[in-house]
Amino acid sequence: MAIPYHETILKDIINGIALTALISSIAISVPIIGFFCLLLLPQPVIFYRLKLGRKPGLAIIAAPILLITLVFGQLFTDTAFLLGMLGLGFFMGECIERRLTVEKTIGYACGAVIVAGFFGLLIYTNLTNVGITGWISDYISKNLRMTVSLYEKMGMPEESIRMLQDSMAHITYVLVRMLPSLIIAGLLFVGWLNLLAARGLLHRWRMAYADFGALNRWKSPEPLVWAVIAGIVMVLIPNITIKVIGLNGLIILMVIYFFQGIAVMSYYFEEKSVPLALRWLIYAFIAIQQIFLLIVIGLGFSDVWANFRRLDNTDKTDRLPPPDDIEG
Repeated sequence: MAIPYHETILKDIINGIALTALISSIAISVPIIGFFCLLLLPQPVIFYRLKLGRKPGLAIIAAPILLITLVFGQLFTDTAFLLGMLGLGFFMGECIERRLTVEKTIGYACGAVIVAGFFGLLIYTNLTNVGITGWISDYISKNLRMTVSLYEKMGMPEESIRMLQDSMAHITYVLVRMLPSLIIAGLLFVGWLNLLAARGLLHRWRMAYADFGALNRWKSPEPLVWAVIAGIVMVLIPNITIKVIGLNGLIILMVIYFFQGIAVMSYYFEEKSVPLALRWLIYAFIAIQQIFLLIVIGLGFSDVWANFRRLDNTDKTDRLPPPDDIEG
């Protein structure tokens, strides 16, 4: 006997709420594993938003937040992080359903989260009579003190601890001014990571509109090169405000060219039939060693002129072509 459609929907909604609530709970309560859970939190939201629709997708976002607030009594910061990741998944699902290009899917979703987060922070700081800059400075200082305390427990030499304590004011000053680009860069990376993960999941469930084509052939818009040049020039100008704007811009652009560098690597891994285990080993080295990260960024930036993959300069459209049927 077939299960009624509305019962199937209800079961999927309950499963989605349970899964997102579980991942969210781990993300805010388990130190290291929780960080990786937070990165992949948009994944179930993307899936259930596309499978069930907009209203059930909103329920799958709201219910876990309500449950976690009631059980854990989490503060504004933890709730904001969770809402940001859940909202990112929801907006990415909206863009995927509309069959927008990969740039617009990630860009629009990240933009929506940033705008919502800014207004949420603005309302919160007004209600608590604390300025946005002051609240951010206090939050960063608190986390730096927690970091110093952790290093002390780990047995770090006293000289290093003292040096870090003496530099806390300067570190806080820099981080407050670099925070916009760090947030945007982090969201772009999380969106890119979840888009890669979602493709396989949605393909397995026969959701053809999730296909963005061969992402290892992706390249950034060529006019971005001028933005890089402008950012470098701004950093060289002896004015702190202009320097900060230039540095923020360069950080965001480095993430974009990192994507292009990874695409170039993936393209040649595929061309040369590099074993999967070796590919993941190389990616792990890139994640661990900053020098390799910079090399990948340089590879992506130089690909603008070198065109390592010999790609045609075909104009892109705002939407993807209609999907082909997925074979079983």
